[in-house]
Amino acid sequence: MITGAQIKAARKLLGWPRDRLSPRAGLSASLLSKIEDGLRTPTNEQRLGIQGALEAAGVEFTNGDEPRVKLRRSGPQGGLRP
Repeated sequence: MITGAQIKAARKLLGWPRDRLSPRAGLSASLLSKIEDGLRTPTNEQRLGIQGALEAAGVEFTNGDEPRVKLRRSGPQGGLRP
């Protein structure tokens, strides 16, 4: 399960403001802000929308001892960042 801190970190890695991620995830920018800041717990559907949008842009979520985010290396398809 991804956290608000991971969402914010992933968005920062991509250089995306909230208003770029929010429509791709199907959320308002204000709701995304509350989720990132831990003020709201996203529904499973919202979480999947956020994660799907970030992964489509090349973010990889890791769940070791400390959950983190990183950018995937581009493969045969070339760059992954829209």
